[in-house]
Amino acid sequence: MPVPPPRERLPFPYRPESEAITAALASLQAALDWPRVIATAKPWVEQVRAHPAPFWAMESLLREYPISSAEGLALMRLAEALLRVPDAETAVALTADQLGRADFDGTGDEGPHKMLASLSASAIALSKKFLPGAEQPAGLLQRLGARTVVAATVRAIQLLGRQFVLGRSIDEAMKEAAAQRKAQPMLRFSYDMLGEGARTEADAERYLASYENAIAAIAAGRAERGPLPPMEGDGISIKLSALFSRYEDAQRERVFETLLPRVWTLVERAAAANLNLTIDAEEVDRLELSLDVFDAVADRIAAAFPQWQGFGLAMQAYQTRALAVIDEVAAIARRHGLRFMVRLVKGAYWDGEAKRAQELGLPAYPVFTHKHHTDISYLACARAMLGHADVLYPQFASHNAGTIAAILQMARAAGVPFEMQRLHGMGEGVYREVLKDGSIACRVYAPVGEHRDLLAYLVRRLLENGANSSFVHQLADPAVAPEELLASPLAPTAESGLPLPAALYGPARPNSAGADLACEAMRAPLLAAVAATRVPAVAEARAEDSAAAMARLAAGFGAWSARPLAGRAGALRRAADLLEARLPEYCGLLVKEAHKTLGDAVSEVREAADFCRYYAEQAEARLGEQLLPGPTGERNTLRLHGRGVFVCISPWNFPLAIFAGQVVAALVAGNTVAAKPAEQTPAVAERFVALLHEAGVPEDALVLLHGSGETVGAALVADARTAGVCFTGSTQVARLINRTLAAKDGAIVPLIAETGGLNAMIVDSTALPEQVVDAVVQSAFRSAGQRCSALRLLAVHESVADGVFTMLAGAMKELSLGDPARLATDVGPVIDDEAFANLERHVERLRREARLVGETPRPAAPAVPRLVAPVAFEIGAVEDLREEIFGPVLHLVRWSGDVEQLVARINALGYGLTLGVQTRIDSRAERIAHLARIGNVYVNRNIIGAVVGVQPFGGEGMSGTGPKAGGPHYLYRFCAEQTLTVNTAAAGGNAELLAGIGH
Repeated sequence: MPVPPPRERLPFPYRPESEAITAALASLQAALDWPRVIATAKPWVEQVRAHPAPFWAMESLLREYPISSAEGLALMRLAEALLRVPDAETAVALTADQLGRADFDGTGDEGPHKMLASLSASAIALSKKFLPGAEQPAGLLQRLGARTVVAATVRAIQLLGRQFVLGRSIDEAMKEAAAQRKAQPMLRFSYDMLGEGARTEADAERYLASYENAIAAIAAGRAERGPLPPMEGDGISIKLSALFSRYEDAQRERVFETLLPRVWTLVERAAAANLNLTIDAEEVDRLELSLDVFDAVADRIAAAFPQWQGFGLAMQAYQTRALAVIDEVAAIARRHGLRFMVRLVKGAYWDGEAKRAQELGLPAYPVFTHKHHTDISYLACARAMLGHADVLYPQFASHNAGTIAAILQMARAAGVPFEMQRLHGMGEGVYREVLKDGSIACRVYAPVGEHRDLLAYLVRRLLENGANSSFVHQLADPAVAPEELLASPLAPTAESGLPLPAALYGPARPNSAGADLACEAMRAPLLAAVAATRVPAVAEARAEDSAAAMARLAAGFGAWSARPLAGRAGALRRAADLLEARLPEYCGLLVKEAHKTLGDAVSEVREAADFCRYYAEQAEARLGEQLLPGPTGERNTLRLHGRGVFVCISPWNFPLAIFAGQVVAALVAGNTVAAKPAEQTPAVAERFVALLHEAGVPEDALVLLHGSGETVGAALVADARTAGVCFTGSTQVARLINRTLAAKDGAIVPLIAETGGLNAMIVDSTALPEQVVDAVVQSAFRSAGQRCSALRLLAVHESVADGVFTMLAGAMKELSLGDPARLATDVGPVIDDEAFANLERHVERLRREARLVGETPRPAAPAVPRLVAPVAFEIGAVEDLREEIFGPVLHLVRWSGDVEQLVARINALGYGLTLGVQTRIDSRAERIAHLARIGNVYVNRNIIGAVVGVQPFGGEGMSGTGPKAGGPHYLYRFCAEQTLTVNTAAAGGNAELLAGIGH
């Protein structure tokens, strides 16, 4: 079928929270009698406290070991990682590391299970004595004891998993469901096969087969129970991101080409058996896409199964657009003449959504920042769903007694059918009381699968439900009175619960404004600018132009350096504002001249703006006159001032951000600047220099000189008026500049150099493979691998290497190689013919000498030239990587034994720019970082995209001189210092001292 065009179905996702919560409250006007809510729920709370869950139940675990405590966090992290660790040595290290971070001796003193809790805490504390330090060798007896402790811990975690996972297979889960239904006949089940997100097509096909098998099993079980409408029978929940590895807005065409047929296969089977099938909720950036897919499936259902009422969707009340989603889904139902099942949840990705908004510099958060605002939204959405009961079957998922009582009040007033829902292993005590009213149905959302695969899911649910402020935690706490626990949430808070993304860095420096490319309103002007952009020609400087420019800059130095610091900083802040206002213009130029993808272009404009504001802030904080302590009768002052004319030589891979960072740092320190951009990208630099002049930098304080490094660059470095050089580029050219400066007569000229790196990532067997592969693909192949921070060497522990390499190869197959002007492109062309030829030669050599692990398919008819397909080869040893390969080429090695020896081998390569560490052993990560002679170490994330003022960037060894760009020490290198000492008592006596003692 044709791909439907994107539609803006919903309001702008980043509107003020106050606007959304006001609308939600207005919709609840006179809908609830909260004293009645408390009266209904209070007996439930009292009964749950009088008859607590067993000690081994999830709620009891949260009571004894809250997630906010060191003990709870240690147990949670063990549960997340231990079962997937194949080697005993690492399992012992992980267990020692996590248990060693908490004091279990002090737990278990309160609560309804004091004796069992105390015994449990004592057992854990005793077990710790058998464990070595996480990174320390152990004797024979300790090793034997440690393995016993680990075996017991593994068993305990497996038992914990059983409290949260209904069954390891669909058959096992259905048997358990049948047993639970005997005790509570009103129970229904929605089985979740827990496809959390495919990384490869093999993953997606495996999850599809799992869903197909589950539907067949549920259908067979349904036949035994007799005919039931979909709303009253068991069903299945599916995740679209489990069925297609590139389920994202930028891959829209592939979503409809690949994902939609898979979803339809499952829908056909569920409809034929008259089961219910619910599409689970995803993150905000996929919400509009999810509705488009849902609409397309509904269109087919209307044609093939118009009487079926089992198709459903989960919605998240913590999104500020939640009410609009309810109305849109109801509108889809009416348009197609269908009735849907709709599950309302509060939401599962709050921290991720908040972090994404901050990182992207978005105008506001797409989720509510106060828990009670989410509660208000949930109740407003519930009322809306009840109002659409002609086309929606409402399903309310909550463990909060107050919310449940409020839902019952509104639903009974509306007189429409509905059901409650809970997560298996959670809320059992509350629902034991609620279901004593035989008219209320409850569906259990039931995870199904092997414990080893489900524990990341378990941890997320524990985090969601186990926070101190959550109802589940407070329900078990007798110190919280029922009336306090059930207090009305219907009182909005005016201020955001988090600083807005723009205020992330405090009042002194705004976070740069960005764009969400999944939002049509934000990407449309950017795409239009890209389509309209034509790269202008930039005149090349001649040899005599360099000398004239240096003379002009030397003459302008006095006036610029004399300008007050606040004036120079003000020019930088105006430049940042202009950059943000012209984001589409600069993005268009970066895409067309530097072959950036649009996402990379937005990030680069933001980084340039961040440099302007950060160095303005730092200059005012650090470069002002400082009064120093000294003896009476004397005043000592430290002053910093510009050195003279600084030569700034920047690379093509960040033609705006690095160019801007160098130039504005030199300027704000009081220098004049001769700026030489890379030969491949002069238009971006020219545009930014014009912007700085517009912002108030005089033309005799900043001059652009476009030309080759061998002529213009060499002339500028050699010029007698050069007072400093700031260079980013290859190690070889940095050495040449260093030799040139050293050979000059006159003043000793400082060199600030940032060069490349043989950047590695170390992966041990505790790391989550999906997170590893995400980080590797971003680090090695984003920007076509043309970042000095890009990953070149991936070292994976031998016990998990095969699995990680296989997943990586599958993920590489799903990358899109092509024209960077297309939103769907992941990897664009390399910068020029010389780079292309060098990379092709290196890849051909590796094909002969190494083992090919994975490669991205090349397009049959490339739309642009110089496309180098991302490729990964396994090599024999760390030492086999001898030179930096500046492109999408990744080298893989296996490691075993002592990780410290691996770090020493990486250090011996001589570079020291970036290093990644993927491990759940905190002490191991700290030890690696301590031993690494590396400028930027990243743990459990990618190794690119250093943020100004957050991750100051720069290396050591052959990777640069320092100080780090975007850090607090950078500006000092652009300054000369003067100490002024004045004898204030020279004319006789110290007036201040005499006044102070009263004479």
